[in-house]
Amino acid sequence: MNIEDYDYELDEKFIAQKPLKERSESKLMLLNKETGEYTHTKFYHIIDYLNKGDVLVLNDTKVLPARLMGEKEETKAKIEVLLLKNIEGDKWECLARPLKRLKEGTVIKFNAQLTGTLITKKEDGLAIIEFHYEGIFLEIIENIGLMPLPPYIHETLKENARYQTVYAKYLGSAAAPTAGLHFTKDLLQKIQEKGVIICYVTLHVGLGTFRPVNTTDIRKHHMHSEFYQMTAPVAKILNNAKKQGQKIYAVGTTSTRVLETIMQKYHEFREDAGNTDIFIYPGYKFLAIDGLITNFHLPKSTLLMLVSALSKREYILNAYEEAKKSHYRFFSFGDAMFIK
Repeated sequence: MNIEDYDYELDEKFIAQKPLKERSESKLMLLNKETGEYTHTKFYHIIDYLNKGDVLVLNDTKVLPARLMGEKEETKAKIEVLLLKNIEGDKWECLARPLKRLKEGTVIKFNAQLTGTLITKKEDGLAIIEFHYEGIFLEIIENIGLMPLPPYIHETLKENARYQTVYAKYLGSAAAPTAGLHFTKDLLQKIQEKGVIICYVTLHVGLGTFRPVNTTDIRKHHMHSEFYQMTAPVAKILNNAKKQGQKIYAVGTTSTRVLETIMQKYHEFREDAGNTDIFIYPGYKFLAIDGLITNFHLPKSTLLMLVSALSKREYILNAYEEAKKSHYRFFSFGDAMFIK
């Protein structure tokens, strides 16, 4: 349970700086969660490892271009704001830089249509900002906002659509559910034609997904909550799959967290919406999923801990060493792993 047990060395050359030209051309490592054995293939061959009757669960959240560049109304000092979560009305939980130079009541101007007032500075380094605008808020954000790429990506994204899944539907995420970036519409259609059932849940990715663990004992880490939703038809599909012994595979750690949250609450799948701060680490007993399609995650991250819970920490870290030897690309725009 020591944070150092989830560390590994990664040269910056392995961090994917841009997406591949073709989404499904990425590499895919198949990892047997019980034995730690692995094989290599291409992502478009994922269809060969899914069977008729299997259920594939994807997160249909859509990334908000949530990075806003503004200036203090009084001094014209540059301020960067990242929208994380809508609290109520026009109040949003945000990251603001430099937060130390801001005080409650500070007005930040983004353009002629949009300003924000800092309402509260929270102990965890976050800020509550209330926005004032003319028109429709989300339309303004889509027009002036920038894609909130992770800090380890240094290259400019040429097409915003490449940081969205092809099935993105509900606007609200501060980061992409990156395991889904490998799928094309054509590949999803072929998977369905094989008899695999595809369904969608929603989890709006916020700070909880990429916030670092800064406690030595990982059990003392507190996850930031994120909004999730499952519809009644999807719950019915998943319950039927459980009853019939069909495999349920989550695409991404975000889909996993929705499924496990609901099963923890009800011991079955139900129509549900709310906020989850579920933190999955080794010792956790999975109730919902049989396997997971995921990317390669940062050292000491909650995501690395989640995949280590599904298999074994030693198997995961061994697979990561093999991925480096085989020149896999890591993190958001990187290659994929199918743990089953």
